[in-house]
Amino acid sequence: QVQLVESGGGLVQAGGSLRLSCAASINIFSINAMAWYRQAPGKQRELVARITSAGSRNYADSVKGRFTISRDNAKNTVYLQMDSLKPEDTAVYYCNADKLLTGYWGQGTQVTVSS
Repeated sequence: QVQLVESGGGLVQAGGSLRLSCAASINIFSINAMAWYRQAPGKQRELVARITSAGSRNYADSVKGRFTISRDNAKNTVYLQMDSLKPEDTAVYYCNADKLLTGYWGQGTQVTVSS
């Protein structure tokens, strides 16, 4: 079992920044990949950014150049630095861990970007 706890969401004006954190209950070395997803009202959950245990990263086209995913193995934590935020980034952001083909989810953190 992997427990994930997100933090760092909130209300920010367009153009501002937020940093989300996802703390895992186990050593993240053992996790194949960790990712951030988001779900806006009335929309499907979508992948925002993903980082593998080897450090490979990929991003949704809509956030490339604005968001950065990183990991701190010593703290068992993954971060999502979000810059130049837009109102369309408003959503609940979820942390996901892929361990041995089993997916684990955090409870989500709300990000609201005002125009």
